[in-house]
Amino acid sequence: MAGGGFATSAGGNDFEAKITPIVIISCIMAATGGLMFGYDVGVSGGVTAMPPFLKKFFPEVYRKTELKIGLDSSYCKYDNQGLQLFTSSLYLAGLTATFFASYTTRVLGRRITMLIAGFFFIGGVIFNVAAQNLAMLIVGRILLGCGVGFANQAVPVFLSEIAPSRIRGALNILFQLNVTIGILFANLVNYGTNKIKGGWGWRLSLGLAGIPALLLTIGAILVVDTPNSLIERGRTEEGKAVLKKIRGIDNVEPEFLELVEASRIAKEVKHPFRNLLKRKNRPQLVISVALQIFQQFTGINAIMFYAPVLFNTLGFKNDASLYSAVITGAVNVLSTIVSIYSVDKVGRRMLLLEAGVQMFLSQVVIAIILGIKVTDHSDNLSKGYAILVVIMICIYVSAFAWSIGPLGWLIPSETFPLETRSAGQSVTVCVNLLFTFVIAQAFLSMLCHFKFGIFLFFSGWVLMMSIFVFFLVPETKNVPIEEMTERVWKQHWFWKRFIEDDHDNEKIENADNPERKNNNGYCWK
Repeated sequence: MAGGGFATSAGGNDFEAKITPIVIISCIMAATGGLMFGYDVGVSGGVTAMPPFLKKFFPEVYRKTELKIGLDSSYCKYDNQGLQLFTSSLYLAGLTATFFASYTTRVLGRRITMLIAGFFFIGGVIFNVAAQNLAMLIVGRILLGCGVGFANQAVPVFLSEIAPSRIRGALNILFQLNVTIGILFANLVNYGTNKIKGGWGWRLSLGLAGIPALLLTIGAILVVDTPNSLIERGRTEEGKAVLKKIRGIDNVEPEFLELVEASRIAKEVKHPFRNLLKRKNRPQLVISVALQIFQQFTGINAIMFYAPVLFNTLGFKNDASLYSAVITGAVNVLSTIVSIYSVDKVGRRMLLLEAGVQMFLSQVVIAIILGIKVTDHSDNLSKGYAILVVIMICIYVSAFAWSIGPLGWLIPSETFPLETRSAGQSVTVCVNLLFTFVIAQAFLSMLCHFKFGIFLFFSGWVLMMSIFVFFLVPETKNVPIEEMTERVWKQHWFWKRFIEDDHDNEKIENADNPERKNNNGYCWK
């Protein structure tokens, strides 16, 4: 049953809209892209901690972890570039695929782009399950990475455009919630398959990724494309019909006209990436890029990718390390649910600032414990200290999961104007995947060389993130997407100079070129 209410339009007026079942179902189905992404993140750390998997594909690591041959330091058990490439190749492929996904999102629509992602995911799963050598394993990860690139490009934009603005934050975080559920699901699967006799449990772990892959593919077939996308591609009547369907009312004319006008302005921008670099788009671009860098360098993916490996390094036994990864995965899911309920009430800034303090303190405590208790040739944490490390990691993960985790995707998707939204999302995803690749490829080597100092390194980035948010990230809760310029950027102490200077330049150009005025006297580039 639809819930009645009012949703704020793209242009800032309050248009009547119901929270309809089709919106909820579409958003849930679309967000399964996050489920697939999360499963891929979680499963790699688990299988790389399984001795049969290591023995088949990474015998050098197997000799160090199981036979203790050639081990110089407890922190260096898993320091192997090939092992890190197994994890990181997915994100390098995703980075490359994003450039193509930007085009398909704009030209073919959000729904088709999600469908393409589903096909890539299915292909990657098949290669990984059937892998007989490292090359097949890497090809499978590359195909999965292409799926990640297409899904991460289309899904956040889809969710932002189809949701009424008053619940936009909550629905958009469904993507991040599904990422965390995917990670938890992968951790649970790894814990179970590790007990399978015969050494084939890792194949089952990799193969069960087919479930979210199929869900995303079926969902992309069933959901409707967004009115914004349909209108942008010239299918205005179809866009209007979809708008009526998702809003649950017949009188959508005011909102429809605003979408048409926004689309008209967007079409006048012939080079969206070039337009993205204009001064007036500087605030959105800088904040989006910075949030992606901070998201990765706060250390979350180092923990999520390699949680079982990390716990093994600290002296946890194999089952204990997988079990601890399940606990952190569960905390991740529950904390993301907290974000869904609080993001449109407490606001983006408050969540980011509170979490900054929580993440910083927890990582400093972890560094102190490891510095005292884990040496090059001793990795036996007492039970009390081991529990304390797990608690501190859970405190850190919970803070990340209700702040920079989901908000790193939400804030960029809701701040770019329509004419640069696709390009802006593409840059956001590219930067995220680039630095995800860097962390995935480097973390085990950094752990070997930095030892306990790796957590001090990450805590330093958390501190920088908090300072950046405090001074430069404005509050965007309950602000319609197309009203961001007037209500957010022009009111901000620092960013307003970019908007005002650009507006002055437009007025000068308008005076010099009167034929470029539209009926309202504004100059469109």
